[in-house]
Amino acid sequence: MSGGTGPNPIARTSPDWRIPLLGAAVLTLLCVGIFWDFFFRQVRFAINQQADWGHTLVIPLIAGYFVYLNRERLLARPFRTTWIGFVPVVLGVAMYSVCVFGPEFLGHHNLRSVGVAVTFFGLMLLFLGFRAAAVLLFPFLYVFFFGQTISERFMQIITFRLQDITARGAYLMLGAFGLDVELEGNTLHLFDRAGEPRPLNIAEACSGMRMLMAFLALGIAMAYTGLQRTWQRVVVVLMGVPTAIFVNILRVVTLSLLAIVNSDFAAGDFHSFIGLVWLVPAFLIFLGVIWIVRNLVTEVPVEGRA
Repeated sequence: MSGGTGPNPIARTSPDWRIPLLGAAVLTLLCVGIFWDFFFRQVRFAINQQADWGHTLVIPLIAGYFVYLNRERLLARPFRTTWIGFVPVVLGVAMYSVCVFGPEFLGHHNLRSVGVAVTFFGLMLLFLGFRAAAVLLFPFLYVFFFGQTISERFMQIITFRLQDITARGAYLMLGAFGLDVELEGNTLHLFDRAGEPRPLNIAEACSGMRMLMAFLALGIAMAYTGLQRTWQRVVVVLMGVPTAIFVNILRVVTLSLLAIVNSDFAAGDFHSFIGLVWLVPAFLIFLGVIWIVRNLVTEVPVEGRA
């Protein structure tokens, strides 16, 4: 009979995750410390500019829900240490360091975010492996694109053409309502009953495009969770741009009509409030787009063969 005093074969062959887990925790905390100024600035931007960027505080929670939805795929196989992940970790820290200590024009918040993203992608590869990284890629990119504040410099590049489209669209819509309106550049001149012009600068009104990024981010989340086919998700995401432009035109038209009553309505807190109000029909429009795309294809059950 065996005395049972020999080594346990299960204990000898089972992997010990304590050391890798400890290493992952230490390295992650170290990176958080290195990037602490970036995270602090991002949270401060989101709190101080809640009407435009408050949604960035919710984006990580939405991404966490994406991870929860894919938990079975993520945990189907054990995680594997992939040492090549050290390459993007070092590269990301170097990029961030250059932005912080290098020339002033490189110290941009969005440029720093690239170094942060590359570093944490490397950590994901290092401690989870390629398979898990592939599962987590969409939530990761979702946080990177929508979880940060975009500077005025970059927003002007993106929205410059959209401002022109919004101005022309609002001009045509106001004219269709039979109102006396003129368009000069990106400024609408809406004349009241006394013939006095009420100018509205679309460059200011179109700042709501920043707020509509929250709508676009949540729209992508709805497409990801509510649609099964890849092409449906792509169509819904692409439809987010014209939907955002259309809603912003309606927003400018509303501000123009209110400016006839009182020019103060087109600026200040009331200006932001109108943008928040129009987000409600914007979401309803986007839900309608999702419903149409979902019902373009009817699933026909296949009868079992004999």
